Amino acid sequence: MSTKTLAGTPVDVNDEGFFEKPEQWTEEMATEMAEEEGIDDLTPQHWQVIHFMRKEYDEKGTGPTVRVLGKSSGVSVKELYQLFPKGPAKVAARIAGIPKPRGCV
Repeated sequence: MSTKTLAGTPVDVNDEGFFEKPEQWTEEMATEMAEEEGIDDLTPQHWQVIHFMRKEYDEKGTGPTVRVLGKSSGVSVKELYQLFPKGPAKVAARIAGIPKPRGCV
């Protein structure tokens, strides 16, 4: 585990940059992390996915897969890949401040 400073606050992350303690996350941190992923502006659709990811994690203890995201978040799989081109479930989970979803490589 290492520490990374986001929005002026140190947070605990693993080797892949996923939060170890999701409760440390803030929306300001999400904006910074999105920029690191090459996403310059978080649109309402981005936020819809990010908040869905956090809700799923809070309820189930893991982030949703791309399939679940596409069926349940209100954003289609095609749109997910446009919003998060480097891998929707993995990148969205990192930006949402939750651990990597099961099944993500």
